[in-house]
Amino acid sequence: METNAPKTEHWMNSLTFKMAIIGVMILLLLIPLSMIRSIISERESTSLQVENEISAQWGYAQVLAGPILNIPTELTSVDKNGNVITERDWLHIMPSNLDIASRLEPEIRYRGIFKTAVYTSVSHITGNFKFQLNPEEIEGEPDWSKAVVTFGISDNRGIRGDIGILWNNEPLEPESGMLTQNITKTGFSIKTPLTLENLENSIPFNINLELSGSKSFTILPLGQKSNININSSWTNPSFSGNLLPQKRKISDAGFEANWQLTHLNRNFPQYWQGQQFDVWEHSLGVDLFLPVNHYQKATRSAKYGILFIILTLLVFLFIELINNKKVHLFQYLLVGLALILFFSLLTALSEHLGFNLAYLVASLVNIAVIGLFAYGLLEDLRLTSWVTGLLVLMYTFLFVLLQLNDLAFLAGNIGLVIILSVIMKASLRLTR
Repeated sequence: METNAPKTEHWMNSLTFKMAIIGVMILLLLIPLSMIRSIISERESTSLQVENEISAQWGYAQVLAGPILNIPTELTSVDKNGNVITERDWLHIMPSNLDIASRLEPEIRYRGIFKTAVYTSVSHITGNFKFQLNPEEIEGEPDWSKAVVTFGISDNRGIRGDIGILWNNEPLEPESGMLTQNITKTGFSIKTPLTLENLENSIPFNINLELSGSKSFTILPLGQKSNININSSWTNPSFSGNLLPQKRKISDAGFEANWQLTHLNRNFPQYWQGQQFDVWEHSLGVDLFLPVNHYQKATRSAKYGILFIILTLLVFLFIELINNKKVHLFQYLLVGLALILFFSLLTALSEHLGFNLAYLVASLVNIAVIGLFAYGLLEDLRLTSWVTGLLVLMYTFLFVLLQLNDLAFLAGNIGLVIILSVIMKASLRLTR
């Protein structure tokens, strides 16, 4: 019994055993790290939920589609039994010229610590309908006396005040709902009896519309010639849709964007019957995203958590082996938990301070905690400075990566190669 005891003690204190235990410890630390990432995801989901609640009360993202001239048609036929069958459909006519000038007045709405961007848009829509209709291309007989103009709005709750409408220089009142939903499902309609001669002579229109919405503002350029202009005091626009502006100007005072399009830029004709074409794939607009999404950056930073843990624990292990400083396994665990706590502290602070300032505060706190712990453990100022310096380099490296977008993957790999080279160089001293 006495001869076996020294062998057991020697095996328990071996480098291989300790590295194996530390490796298992690192794998176990992935559990609280994944919990932190789950908390970040949960906070982000809560933020999105609050944004949706504010949008539901103020108005969702708005899409303008119109005006569209719709003519009901009837096609009668006789079946083999002599029964008369009447098929009803709609003839949809797009504007010949369409000019839309929209001004967005943005503001930030808060609910607790969460916020979202909303806006009020004022749109001035002008143009005309004019073209020669080929009767041979129309199935059935158009009923011009029941013509209706529809204007698509994605969220009718955002309509503010009265809608000013001049049709053929005559004021008209809109009706709620869509008399035909072949193209747009929500919006308003305008009953306007006309004749084929009216259409051939040009029918001008003028619409003034005020809407409240959130996050994004989109327009469908339905005219044979469309001129769209959107401007706002929002300084961080993100142009969206399938068509980017030909001209844009972004400054500290806001932005202005202009699109000039023709029928050649779209995949639908000037008029058709039924539901043959989808106009929604031809959209343009702008998103009013907040400049910084700190939850996304917190999630990206947490993905590097395992790298922080491995490098820091390796430094303690090298110090222990090279300088004969005893570090207990429980103390390795405490250092790993302190590193993980950084990501939780970063997320909590960023909700109040913004990401950059929160990162600075959280990293300084964590460096101070681990640095003081290392000094109390090692009782050597030089060795403590090595640990502190490593933490400063790691947090600086991570912050730089988070600021990069296209080059983040390349910079991360270069950094990992350098780090691995340093570790390989330091490990050579273990064999001396």
